[in-house]
Amino acid sequence: MPASTATGRAYREVTTRRREDQPMSAQPDHATIPPYAPAPGAPAELLAQLRADRRAERWVPAFEQEWTAALEESRRTFSLAALYEVVQVWQARVASAPAVDAFLASGKDETGFADLE
Repeated sequence: MPASTATGRAYREVTTRRREDQPMSAQPDHATIPPYAPAPGAPAELLAQLRADRRAERWVPAFEQEWTAALEESRRTFSLAALYEVVQVWQARVASAPAVDAFLASGKDETGFADLE
């Protein structure tokens, strides 16, 4: 028995073969998570929610400023990621606002923590 055969058997060398019924692909076998992409009307719906909120005086200008900066960045970089991020962050702010209000109304001591408003 040649030395290479003996070595292969000693280490239980495994050979990998391509199955004929599966085409070769450079794509991974596992599913990747697609990037977050809001619905096409999400920014307009979000702006309507912000305008209806009691914090509209502060939130609407802040959203519009961030949206304008993201639009400029997306034009410069040819990427929608900045726009998606603005929508995602503001959706999270709107969703968490009732919890923040409830915490502030509870009267719990919050000294030493960040200003939640």
